[in-house]
Amino acid sequence: MHIELIRDQTFIEQLLTQLEENQQLANWDSFKRAYQVAETLLIPDSKQLTALNQLKNVQFLPHQIQTAKKVINDMNGRAILADEVGLGKTIEAGLILKEYLTRRLIKKVLIIVPASLVNQWASELYEKFFIKTTIAKKNPDWTLNNIQITSIDLAKREPHRSIILEQQYDLLLIDEAHKLKNKQTKNYQFVRAISKKYCLLLTATPIQNKLDDLFNLVSLLKPGLLGDQDTFTKTYTQGSKTLDQELKKVIKKVMIRNLRQDTILNTKARKVENVLIQFTKPEKDFYQELEQAPIFNHNATKILHLREFCSSREALYLTLNKSDAKDVPRLIEQLKQLPHHAKAIKLIELIQSIDDKCIVFTEYRATQVYLQWLLNEHGISSVLFRGGFKRGKKDWMKQLFKDHAQVMIATEAAGEGINLQFCHHLINYDLPWNPMRIEQRIGRIHRFGQTNDVKIYNFSIEDSIEDHVLNLLYNKINLFERVVGELDQILADLNLQSIDTEINQIIDQSQSIGEIKIKLNNLAEVIHEHQLEDDNNDNRESS
Repeated sequence: MHIELIRDQTFIEQLLTQLEENQQLANWDSFKRAYQVAETLLIPDSKQLTALNQLKNVQFLPHQIQTAKKVINDMNGRAILADEVGLGKTIEAGLILKEYLTRRLIKKVLIIVPASLVNQWASELYEKFFIKTTIAKKNPDWTLNNIQITSIDLAKREPHRSIILEQQYDLLLIDEAHKLKNKQTKNYQFVRAISKKYCLLLTATPIQNKLDDLFNLVSLLKPGLLGDQDTFTKTYTQGSKTLDQELKKVIKKVMIRNLRQDTILNTKARKVENVLIQFTKPEKDFYQELEQAPIFNHNATKILHLREFCSSREALYLTLNKSDAKDVPRLIEQLKQLPHHAKAIKLIELIQSIDDKCIVFTEYRATQVYLQWLLNEHGISSVLFRGGFKRGKKDWMKQLFKDHAQVMIATEAAGEGINLQFCHHLINYDLPWNPMRIEQRIGRIHRFGQTNDVKIYNFSIEDSIEDHVLNLLYNKINLFERVVGELDQILADLNLQSIDTEINQIIDQSQSIGEIKIKLNNLAEVIHEHQLEDDNNDNRESS
């Protein structure tokens, strides 16, 4: 290709004339503005964060600044941000993103988050970091050099998937990255195939001791860092302290995990109160009859029905109504005659005594609807939040809760992602058997930006299956006082899987409710003894 160069014959002559006649060479205002822009973009020390000068509106915590520095300076922009729930992983990611933009090292960015959090991410990046983003909707243009936010469900569908895989991204950010830990899933394979220079994976789920999951996540960032999977698994499943230390050193090259106890956020306490509730006599009689009913052919089904009845008549009714077992019609008729649920009445009393905003977690949608009706009957305003709501409705419910309603009644859909720092009372109306779900729930209010101590109320029905689980799994092993990561370490040391997996196995392999209770007690004893041993070892080492 021929390129014609045309020489400027007049510039030098004009410049010499202006110098000889002491004429103005440039516009002073234009020069001053250009100088100020250059000064703003100047990075005097490559180890410092220039973006902080542009973000005076945000009060960053020390651990957030240190995390951003470490990712940029030591990890080359490829890292797993695995802080405990509520310590501001989004803030850390936003600061890293802003710093790269300020240094003009990135233009094209793809942010993949759960569908329910797309709007929240967009507003937070704009309000805190002045970063404009584009939310990918029905017909997004993936070829643009901008910052796009999308859900994994949209991005992985054709034709979007093929177009995304043709792009070269400067930075890829994945929120709730623990959902990618299985390399056999289409989500994992899709994310691995995306071309990216920098990559941030955000997850609060402890991952240090689940070897396959850990290997898969690290491989998304730095393939080969842990070698091949077979060798890695054989080497580190031996479980010696020397190998554990070696693995932690390697993992620190790609993962940062800040713990609440090590940050200034630890000043806001968690105050836990267990609320024991007695069934009325008709409810207790029905519970005992349900426990002995011959309609169950599997313990898991029986446990499910008992837990439903501990939540509400409505939750159990919906399940029984689908059964064609012989005794079910009689049970349903008895169920219809029962008064308002004792736990629901206690909830009304507690909320009235608090006289402040509360978030109430239940396991069942039927209970959720019943509680809203009952609250309304007592003049208490409330909103619902559940997984079936579309993104816009979830945002609307959150805003209504903040500005108008006293109570949000939520299913597990509110356990991840949404920020509710304006509330500091949480009621576990139904307790899950997975401790990580409890940590996620509490993290909605006990997080960066919370200005009050957090009060947590755990409801349970006396002498019920949920009361037994509360006493064993939450009180005996000090679940609320312990870091979930420590519990994961104990389970790994004992060669046990997650708490909920162990409980499900106990239920499946037991012949009666009594046997289930004995085995749950044994599980708690084993965990408790290991905790005491670890604590004693720590005390000896510190002394």
